Amino acid sequence: MPKFIIEREILGAADLTSTDWQCISQKSCGVLDEMGPQIQWVHSYVTEDKVYCIYIAPDEKTIREHACKGEFPANSICEIEIMIDPTTAE
Repeated sequence: MPKFIIEREILGAADLTSTDWQCISQKSCGVLDEMGPQIQWVHSYVTEDKVYCIYIAPDEKTIREHACKGEFPANSICEIEIMIDPTTAE
């Protein structure tokens, strides 16, 4: 199943509280439960004004559907073609 990275522009993302993130995460998980196992949230990285999320899904359309139902921004969605890390140098 393809993996995607989603860029979400959220002004002040790094200033949100743990309670804010808990509510956002609960909403996302609720939408995922409704959509079924074909889409999975792996994890996310929060920067000052953006959140980068890694998802497993059959296609970009499914990612956009999740964003729409959850009312989350999805400013950019890119399929991850290759993953590299320090072991790639070996």
